[in-house]
Amino acid sequence: RRSAISSYIECMKIKCFLSPFYFTLCFFLLATTGLEAQNIRLHPENSRYFFYQNKPTILITSAEHYGAVINTKFDFITYLNELESKGLNLTRTFTGSYLEPPQSFNIAENTLAPGPGKFICPWPRSTVEGYANGGNKFDLSKFDPAYFKRLKDFIGAAEAKNIIVELALFCPFYAEEQWNLSPMNPKNNINNIDSIKRTDVYTMGDSKGLLNVQENLVREIVTELKDFTNVMYEICNEPYFGGVTLEWQHHIADVITETEKDFSGKHLITQNIANASAKIENPIPSVSVFNFHYAWPPVAVAINYHLNKAIGDNETGFRGNSDSTYRIEGWSFMLAGGSLYNNLDYSFTAGHERGTFHYPPTQPGGGSDSLRQQLSYLKKFVESFDFIKMHPDESVIDSTHVLPAKAHVLSETGKQYAAYFYGHLPNTFELNLPSGSYQMQWLDTKTGKYTNQKVIHSNGKIKISPPPYKVDVALKILEKT
Repeated sequence: RRSAISSYIECMKIKCFLSPFYFTLCFFLLATTGLEAQNIRLHPENSRYFFYQNKPTILITSAEHYGAVINTKFDFITYLNELESKGLNLTRTFTGSYLEPPQSFNIAENTLAPGPGKFICPWPRSTVEGYANGGNKFDLSKFDPAYFKRLKDFIGAAEAKNIIVELALFCPFYAEEQWNLSPMNPKNNINNIDSIKRTDVYTMGDSKGLLNVQENLVREIVTELKDFTNVMYEICNEPYFGGVTLEWQHHIADVITETEKDFSGKHLITQNIANASAKIENPIPSVSVFNFHYAWPPVAVAINYHLNKAIGDNETGFRGNSDSTYRIEGWSFMLAGGSLYNNLDYSFTAGHERGTFHYPPTQPGGGSDSLRQQLSYLKKFVESFDFIKMHPDESVIDSTHVLPAKAHVLSETGKQYAAYFYGHLPNTFELNLPSGSYQMQWLDTKTGKYTNQKVIHSNGKIKISPPPYKVDVALKILEKT
């Protein structure tokens, strides 16, 4: 994108010396660089998936706990290198309007809990002492150039690695312990904001002057990041807690849209809907991605598939530490028709940016080098199909035939089938496939190894036998050409 702009400038410099033909050609070349098309967006042929760098895209990762920018002790280059090495292409981070004390949610080495002197946020420090976590209070009428440099350095480094950044603009205050640390708390700034309850911070009527602060923050962030192709803006993390109103969420989405109205490239807006699942009623028109947390089983995809928008599972956890738990969640969600999966990976901490932290069993989730590798197999598996043409297809497998195992299938009928099974499969079972010849391979989801390819013939049904496996296995079937 930046090279395209440079080319345009050079063309404009010499346009007076060019013939009308070359002047027209110059603008044609600029147009064909696709400035707006380079931003991540919904796929024009199947808006349940993404389009980035001129190709269909899914977003899969196992990413750190959202403090990569606001915690200056965190080496985000090393972290992004680790994601890139596994072929993962998403990270999620918070802006600094919210942070946590170390004890929150029983998270060891919490990256959202910067130590004294390690917290940076959009607003600069004032000359007045008294911030709750040490140092001077904040001035919400200004913005901190050092913060925006770090934010842009982070997003730029991610962009160079084709990693998408989902930037969560705000987060509710679950308890007083988080609200006590926020720069927006009147006790922590010098801006004479009236005292306000934490449950009124994200509302239209009771924000006591904070709404204007929030609007200005959104405008500044969106303007500063306008030239990056790899950003999506999440309105608010978990807005179903802490008094966040739907009216306020609509308003923040409008502020993003209004700020970008004259930009050459627009960015996707994402909305966090619920934990587990919920049917989305009266969706915000400007929202393109609807996210859920702990979306197991992946009911959220099925009940909202009719919206023709991307559905994501952008936070996992609270189901123990086992790799298999979050591997199964990822495979099930994506093979049910999801387009975004982010495991919340607690092995990333400040000082362990390669994801090597050995967290205690009390940690509220998992994450490991091995899980990241296993999720890379999921990403490669889906990308090995022309998945834009596929849809969830329960007709392929009679669920009674595979009990007690569970299954999810994506298909383009008669052309390509991606199936995922977890639990114990019977020795043989049937698939419903149109008459024809097909090539079939099984994938070990733990090792990324395929079995030898077989040719199978269907007269409407075929019997197949799975190879020996533990916990879960995937199946790839393509029409034989």
